[in-house]
Amino acid sequence: MRFTDKVAIVTGAAQGIGEAYAKALAAEGAAVVVADLNEDSGKQVVAAIEGAGGQAIFVRTDVADAASATAMADAAVEAFGGIDLLVNNAAIYGDMAFDLLITVDWDYYKKFMSVNMDGALVVTRAVYGHMAKRGGGSIVNQSSTAAWLYSGFYGLAKVGINGLTQQLAHELGGQNIRVNAIAPGPVDTAATRTQAGDAAHDIVKNSLAIKRIGQPEDMVGACLFLLSDEASWVTAQILDVDGGQVFRA
Repeated sequence: MRFTDKVAIVTGAAQGIGEAYAKALAAEGAAVVVADLNEDSGKQVVAAIEGAGGQAIFVRTDVADAASATAMADAAVEAFGGIDLLVNNAAIYGDMAFDLLITVDWDYYKKFMSVNMDGALVVTRAVYGHMAKRGGGSIVNQSSTAAWLYSGFYGLAKVGINGLTQQLAHELGGQNIRVNAIAPGPVDTAATRTQAGDAAHDIVKNSLAIKRIGQPEDMVGACLFLLSDEASWVTAQILDVDGGQVFRA
């Protein structure tokens, strides 16, 4: 129970990897804010957490909107008394358009980046003051191995997440707030099945050292470690959890 008396926010927690993070945090004692636009699925995650004996609330949240993020942070404080932990997981992915940087519709590109890159900064700005009042905290941003591979504007957004992680770690370190990121490889979620289809099997066969696709639960251990006091001297790091898809000297 590493997170007893801690309050955690997980954005994009109504499904997929974010849902796994939220349930795992609750199972280790955290009170969890499920922050998502999908109200029906988000409330189902809350019900599952409560059914297992945990504490959670759902707050409808648009991570690209500063007022929405601030309202969500205020709701967390009102419900649970403060904020200690944040997982910036929300992203446009499952229904993401395929296009090139030189041809993608400009309004779509700006909307995409406002969620997939800027959203992590928007939510961090909304919560870091509350963390500081509690003596510090920990933030995990969701990157992707797409940051190291050719993958269009999705990969570009994740390159931005990596840079944001490192910058914020230095800006917030003096307030005892650590900032790290997890970069998943191909993970078997509904969104990935929509995006990759049968091509996911070729990725596993041709580019992964461990010859199976990842599961949302494979990300949980890394996330909980980075959020916990076990990682109290770890910040500004991007951890690939990817079955050996990428390696860097």
